[in-house]
Amino acid sequence: MDSDTVIAADPLGILAEANARASETLALASRHLDPSLVDVLGILGFDKEYVSAEGSYLYDRDGRAYLDFHTGEGFASLGHNHPSVRETLEATLAAGLVDGVQIHYSVLAGMLAAALCERLPGALEAVFFTSAGAEAVDAAMKFARAATGRPRLLSCQSGFHGVTLGPLSLVGDDFFKEGFGPLLPGCASVPFGDLDALERELSGNDVAAFIVEPIQGRTVTLPPEGYLASAQELCRRHGTLFVLDEIQTGLGRTGRWFALERWGLEPDFVLVGKALSGGYMPTAAMVTTRDIFQRAVGALERCYVHQSTYGRNRLSMAAGLAVIRVIERDQLLVNAARVGRQLREGLLELQSRHDIIKEIRAEGLIIGIELGAPKSRVARVNWRLIHLASEGLFPQLVVIPLHRDHGVITMAAGKNDVIKLLPPLTLSSEEAAGFLAALGAVLAECEGAGAKNWAVVRDIATATLRRRSRHAAT
Repeated sequence: MDSDTVIAADPLGILAEANARASETLALASRHLDPSLVDVLGILGFDKEYVSAEGSYLYDRDGRAYLDFHTGEGFASLGHNHPSVRETLEATLAAGLVDGVQIHYSVLAGMLAAALCERLPGALEAVFFTSAGAEAVDAAMKFARAATGRPRLLSCQSGFHGVTLGPLSLVGDDFFKEGFGPLLPGCASVPFGDLDALERELSGNDVAAFIVEPIQGRTVTLPPEGYLASAQELCRRHGTLFVLDEIQTGLGRTGRWFALERWGLEPDFVLVGKALSGGYMPTAAMVTTRDIFQRAVGALERCYVHQSTYGRNRLSMAAGLAVIRVIERDQLLVNAARVGRQLREGLLELQSRHDIIKEIRAEGLIIGIELGAPKSRVARVNWRLIHLASEGLFPQLVVIPLHRDHGVITMAAGKNDVIKLLPPLTLSSEEAAGFLAALGAVLAECEGAGAKNWAVVRDIATATLRRRSRHAAT
């Protein structure tokens, strides 16, 4: 890009300065954002200077391509910088539309709401737009309490619904809650898949809502057969609203518009996010029935009691509409199902050859690879050391070399032994095959306990234990 083009396209010089200061990216983040995250990226070798992204790939300053099986936790579900979404946003900006979301309704908001409702069970016809998934969860919590007059909210152990204070009160992992209490009163959790435990909690007829992911996103745990339909029936019987958190599974991720279609569910709420953004704009939504909406905030004097400053902004609404139309135009539901099968079959074949893979869990293009303890004595010693240092460190045995040696971005799912895959819905068969070949090579390299990959993760574990020991001593 020549200087004249930069000046013409960047009148305030923001992009020109950003390009000139690109080498300061991590230093600025460490100084003003989150130095701990910068440190973690360095430890894992993820401290790359990415300069551009397109489709399934990120590109660093040296021109190396990285196949992205993370996509910002599914945020870039159409791949990076999808041209049709970008062109829609550019056209929307050029139109000079009114964007005072608090004082008027844009037709774009109504169009996107209608498009979502058309793809959900018939009773779901009232939409509230937010800027983030956690805000959509929080809205459902408020609406459920207001509509039922009940105080309690129920979720599942190991579930994840966001880290703002309300949704955090529903999260099933105490690790995320440490230091942030006291949390919202009246929240409890039950084991995912345990109908008896659910019924015991519901039997007091004081639970406003049961909020559950159809597939638990952090570990890609699928529900036992019949669980969700039975949970829905129990909620109906006890007057509890049934809320499906599809922020990660919605809009094509499972090869369907929504995961609920697999089980024929008709919930009282569906929560949407991540993919609705098109990879560009913060966008999420709470969808419920008109009756629940009216009972919660429908009176004239209550029309302002629950609002979101940017929730219906024109660019977010345009991005959401573009996402839905691209998915339809390019038949991405079919592609997600087809390439998802290819990945699952390929992973099962790798599992048959590598003992370190304990289990494969997959639905469309949300996939969990759970690792297990190796069989050799020396490798088991290393395995125990790594787990002593951190419950979420062991998957880095695979994640680090995939990135370092093969240019593939994956992620450890948290404080567990799961590698989570969320590739774009646009993923090609060739890209899927390339990933499987890279993973196969890494698994082969990990067979011996003395391999380089074991040494890297063992060194991280040892350093972690030393830091912990020094901290305890002071």
